[in-house]
Amino acid sequence: MEILYKSTRGNGETVTASQAILQGLSPDGGLFVPTEIPQLKKSLKELSLLSYQELAYQVMSSFLTDFTEEELKECIGKAYDSKFDTEEIAPLTEKDGVYFLELFHGATIAFKDMALSILPHLMTVSARKNHEHREIVILTATSGDTGKAAMAGFADVPGTRIIVFYPKNGVSPIQEKQMVTQKGSNTYVVGITGNFDDAQTAVKRMFHDQKLGAELAEAGFLFSSANSINIGRLVPQIVYYVYAYASLLRKGNIQEGEKIQVVVPTGNFGNILAAYYAKQMGLPIERFICASNDNKVLYDFFSTGVYDRNREFILTSSPSMDILISSNLERLIYRIAGEDSSRCKELMEALSSQGRYEITPDMKEQLKDFYGNYASEAETAETIARVFKETGYMLDPHTAVAATVYGKFKAQTGDSLLAVIASTASPYKFTRSVMSALGDQYNDMTDFELVDKLNQLTGTAVPKAIEEIRTASVLHDRVVSAEEMPAAVKEILGI
Repeated sequence: MEILYKSTRGNGETVTASQAILQGLSPDGGLFVPTEIPQLKKSLKELSLLSYQELAYQVMSSFLTDFTEEELKECIGKAYDSKFDTEEIAPLTEKDGVYFLELFHGATIAFKDMALSILPHLMTVSARKNHEHREIVILTATSGDTGKAAMAGFADVPGTRIIVFYPKNGVSPIQEKQMVTQKGSNTYVVGITGNFDDAQTAVKRMFHDQKLGAELAEAGFLFSSANSINIGRLVPQIVYYVYAYASLLRKGNIQEGEKIQVVVPTGNFGNILAAYYAKQMGLPIERFICASNDNKVLYDFFSTGVYDRNREFILTSSPSMDILISSNLERLIYRIAGEDSSRCKELMEALSSQGRYEITPDMKEQLKDFYGNYASEAETAETIARVFKETGYMLDPHTAVAATVYGKFKAQTGDSLLAVIASTASPYKFTRSVMSALGDQYNDMTDFELVDKLNQLTGTAVPKAIEEIRTASVLHDRVVSAEEMPAAVKEILGI
C-alpha cells in the first residue's frame, strides 16, 4: 500500500514520502501528513522479538513507501550504530514505580538523536530519488537540543549545509557549548537576541519567502528543515514508542494487548504526536499525558480548547520546552478537524495574526485521550531531589517535568496502568539545574566541576559528548537579531 503525503493547509495535492522529506514544509505553509496512518504489519508478539533496527524497518517502511528495502535498511544501519552507547538504542529503566524510556544514548545525549541520526541519510536518498542536484541547506531553529543533534547528523554530509539558530540566552551552558564547538565544514551556528519562538517564526518566514527561494535556487541551493515539522523527523520517533511496548512485552512486564500510559514532556508537540501516531497504528496506549513547564500553553489548550500564545515567555530549567508556538500541534488539529484543510488553515492564520484560536466542542471531544498538566520550577527541582534520594536515579529537568505531571495525573485519577515516561535528555546536559535541585552547596562550582560531581554522586559514566567539549574551541560566535536572520543566511551561503 502506497502512503502519500498532503499538506494540512492544502487542496488535497499529494507528494511522495521522499518529496515531503526533501521539502520539509509545504509551499502553502502547512505541514505534510500521511494520507492515512498505516497499521502495524506484524503482531505485537512478533515485534517484541525484533532488534531496534529491525523494528525501525517495520515501522518506517509502512510510512516511507517510495523507499526500497535496501535504501531504508541502509539508512537505518548508518543511523543506529556505535554512535549509541547501548546496543538496545532506547533502553527502559524501572524506577520510582514507572518505566523511563531512555532516549538519550546517542551522540548528543538528547532524544533528538533518535530521529536526527537518520534524517541526513533519508534526505540524501530523497535527493537522489528526485534527481535533485542543488545543495540542500538545512535551516533550523532550536530550543537547545535539535540544533546540536542536527549538526552532528549533517556534519560533512556531501551535498548539504546546515544553519542553526538558537536563542543566545535561552539554552543551558552545556547545550550552548555543544553547539558553538561543532566541527564540520558545512555547519553554521548563529545566536539570536530573542527567544526560540522568534527564531522559529523567522525560519518559517524564510521558507515562505518566494524571493529568497528564487535567489537560493539561482545560486544552486534548496531549503529544507531538520525540525520536527519535517515528516522525516517525525516518522523515526514513532519507532521508539513501539519499541518500548515491545520491550515490556518481551520482558513479561505486560501481556500482549494490555494498555499502557505514555507520559511525554513536550513544547513543540512532535514527541507526543509520534506516540499518537503509534496508537493510530495499533499500539495499545490508553492515554497521552502531555507534560508542560511554566510555559503551559499546551496545558491551557487541553483544559480549555483555546490555544493562546499571548503571554509572558518564561525561561526555565527545561529550555527545550520553552516554547509558546507548538508547531506540531497543527497536525493534530488537522486530524480532529476531520482533515478539513481550510478549517485548519483558518485556525493557523488566526494564531499568526491574533496569537490565539479556539477549537469547537466537537474537536475538543476528540482530545479525550490527552491529559495535560504542568510542573512549576519548584516542583521540577523537588522531583529531581526526591527521585535521586529515593532511588539514586538522576532525572534531567525535562524528564522531571514529566514525572511531576504523571504524579499529578495519578493523584487525580487513581490510575494504576503501567506508565512509560519519555526520558528526553541526559542529566549531564543540565548539570547546573540538576545539582542545584540537590542543594545550594553546588552553586559556586563551574559547569565541568558539576559534571565531575554528578559522576561521583551517581556512579554513571560521563558521556563522550560531554568529555569532548571540555577543552573544545569555540568555532561559532555570530549573534544577530531575528530580523537579521535572512541576511545572515545569505552571507553564510555567499549569495
